[in-house]
Amino acid sequence: MYQFSYAEIMEDGVADAKDRERQALTRSIELLTLARQEEGYTRQAIEALFYTRRVWIRLIEDLKQPENQLDAELRANLISIAIWILKECDRIRKRQSTNFQGIIDVTTIIRDGLK
Repeated sequence: MYQFSYAEIMEDGVADAKDRERQALTRSIELLTLARQEEGYTRQAIEALFYTRRVWIRLIEDLKQPENQLDAELRANLISIAIWILKECDRIRKRQSTNFQGIIDVTTIIRDGLK
């Protein structure tokens, strides 16, 4: 039987969480890319926006938790970015924008920073 220290278990937990976040952001990017390639407000766009909103809302919820170990300033900046993405999703949904690429670019930068 293996014995692991608490620190090792916590490190694995953080690594697993980052990997899941990276996967969720990658899926969002994939869906947004497909939606951007379509003409008009299609089912693909609806699916991409719905998924992207769910991901970023969940990230905001996680960032607001007191046990989140990120620096307070970084958490605040990420929440601000998330709010911008949610607003852009809403603008696309209302057909006031087609800025899929802006959301893709910002999400890609955040995803790539999860190392």
